[in-house]
Parts: sequence; structure tokens; C-alpha cells
Amino acid sequence: MQAFSGVILGIQMLAALGMIGLILIQHGKGADMGAAFGSGSSGSLFGASGSANFLSRTTGILAAVFFVCTLALAYLGNTRPASTGSVLENTPAASIPAPAAVSKDVPAPVANDVPAPVQQPVATTEPAPAK
Repeated sequence: MQAFSGVILGIQMLAALGMIGLILIQHGKGADMGAAFGSGSSGSLFGASGSANFLSRTTGILAAVFFVCTLALAYLGNTRPASTGSVLENTPAASIPAPAAVSKDVPAPVANDVPAPVQQPVATTEPAPAK
């Protein structure tokens, strides 16, 4: 299935690049006025309007190929495996480790371990003697 979607993706990329190239080669609508007055494009390989028909048909065919490849890739991307159920149902049960044992080398905390706050003497300022 992976190889098939890879082939479709390759065809889609080639169709996209071909469409980009063909669209850039095509002339706009205003370029046909010059051909009507004999600007020299009538002597081309496809004639005055033959290249426009060939390029537009080829662009349309490549657009259809691109569209079909896009739909095929969307269909292949949405296919689900045959198994149903939750992802959590398929995982093995994890064992919970036991809590670490308390070592006898560590002394138990004593309630008096925290020192009492030391009170600072309050500084009082006396007014300076008057002169």
C-alpha cells in the first residue's frame, strides 16, 4: 500500500510540474491580436491558434490527472486498519514501582531543629539638643 501511494504521489508531482510549465508557456488573451495582424506566430509549428489548443488541452488533461491523484491519495490516507478499539486497550499494563524504603541511617527530624527568630533591638532616635 505504501508503494502504491508513493507511485500516485510521484504522478501527482509530475502532473503539477507539467501544469506549471504549460501555464507559464501559454500566451494571454491579448497576445492573439498580434497573430491576427500577421505578427509571425502564424508560421509556428502548430499554426496561429494550434499551439493554444494543444497547450490548453494538455493543461486540462494534466489538471484532471492531478485531481484524480489527489482524490486517490485522500482516500488512501483515510483508510483505517481493520482492528477496532482504543489505543489504551492494546498497551501492556505498566507495573507501578514500590515506594523506596526509609533508610535507618538517616535520623528522624526533631521538632526543635528550626531556630527561633532573633529579635533585633529597636533603634530609637532622640532629637538633637537645641543650641
